[in-house]
Amino acid sequence: MNRPTMEDGHVVMPEEELEQLLELAAERGARQALKDIGLDNGAAREDLRELRSLLGALRLARRTAWQTAVKIVTTAFVLALLAWVGIKLKLLGGGP
Repeated sequence: MNRPTMEDGHVVMPEEELEQLLELAAERGARQALKDIGLDNGAAREDLRELRSLLGALRLARRTAWQTAVKIVTTAFVLALLAWVGIKLKLLGGGP
């Protein structure tokens, strides 16, 4: 890497070297951020997989719960409607 130079009060360096410097800084920053939140060891990848799996299971459970609730309400409505129709038919059919 060449040493940067000053021209008209600005630091000048080749674009390729600037990109390498930025890439190095980004990588170091990312590693430090992972270290700060405790994801800098080898188990972090497995931990993240498990968390994603857990979130997927939670989403599935929530979706299933909503579907079950809708089925229960629909079934209750249909049963109430059938009971009402049965009562009306017995009342309209005449008595003993």
